[in-house]
Amino acid sequence: MQEELEHLNQASDEINKLELQLDDARSSYRRILTDSARKLNAQGSQLGACIEKARPYYEARRLAKEAQQETQKAALRYERAVSMHTAAREMVYVAEQGLLADRNTMDPTWQEMLNHATAKVNEAEEERLRSEREHQRVTQLCQDAEARVQTLQKALKKVILKSKPYFELKAQFNHILEEHKAKVVQLEGQVAKVKTCYSVALRNLEQISEQIHAQRGRIRASRGRPAVCGGRSSPVGAEAEVRAAVGVQRERLEVEQAGSDCMSVISLQTIASDLEKCDSVEHLGDLSDVGSVLGEEWDCRRKPMERPVSIVVTEEPQQETDDQEKGAVSKEKQESFVKQHHRSVSL
Repeated sequence: MQEELEHLNQASDEINKLELQLDDARSSYRRILTDSARKLNAQGSQLGACIEKARPYYEARRLAKEAQQETQKAALRYERAVSMHTAAREMVYVAEQGLLADRNTMDPTWQEMLNHATAKVNEAEEERLRSEREHQRVTQLCQDAEARVQTLQKALKKVILKSKPYFELKAQFNHILEEHKAKVVQLEGQVAKVKTCYSVALRNLEQISEQIHAQRGRIRASRGRPAVCGGRSSPVGAEAEVRAAVGVQRERLEVEQAGSDCMSVISLQTIASDLEKCDSVEHLGDLSDVGSVLGEEWDCRRKPMERPVSIVVTEEPQQETDDQEKGAVSKEKQESFVKQHHRSVSL
């Protein structure tokens, strides 16, 4: 439990720290976005209409760059498919050589390997053809985009040169914003991961708390069963037993509270109710922490006709009767002494 509590505290501290960093990153991103928009608007107002005229050229350049990146990805996929196809064909060759070497026995292992290698060759061939077609498609798109860029560059040469400061500034701000956006996304992922760890630790603590509560319930139930013991010492009175039981319950509660900071509210209420019931004499027969001596004594007092009165129980009333007789004798002696004193005074 202590280990889970440490995990919970560490996760909570980490969440607080990361959320502060995330707030700072978001604030920085919004600030840069606002500044970039303000500066770009000021630059656009100075340059005028040439920006809108040159915008198709820069849009075509952006599309051409994206098409070029897609072409590179398609080329990598095609190369990977070709490598897989080559490796599968080599596996087929090895399996065929194994079958030819054991032509008389026809080992089923080589046959299974050949079938598996043939299936891999077919899959690799399909992937290679698909990657080849995709590479051809994106290559054509990239070529078309490059051709459009060249055409617009020739047609809009003057406005492109005039609006160049605006689009260069815009490219710089876009690069800075992308970096801050990536940082924000990274921090969001870290916060989500730490929150998951926090939730796991919290669930583990809840399970431990439930297990402790169930275990204490079983212990309470086992202690509530009537215990049979041979010899027992003389009781010292119901009040002393109740106080002792209350002290034991309070010490146990303090130890459990010090050992488990995440104890469930239901468990605490259960112990509190048991402590309150100790003030009632009627609860002594059902109190689990009072020993069997007190339980049997209460049964004897509650049902005197059902059970024989033990010697230990009757010692206390007999002692009280002896004390009363001694008190009466001493009182008579005192009265006779006073009468004699008065008689002597009168004489």
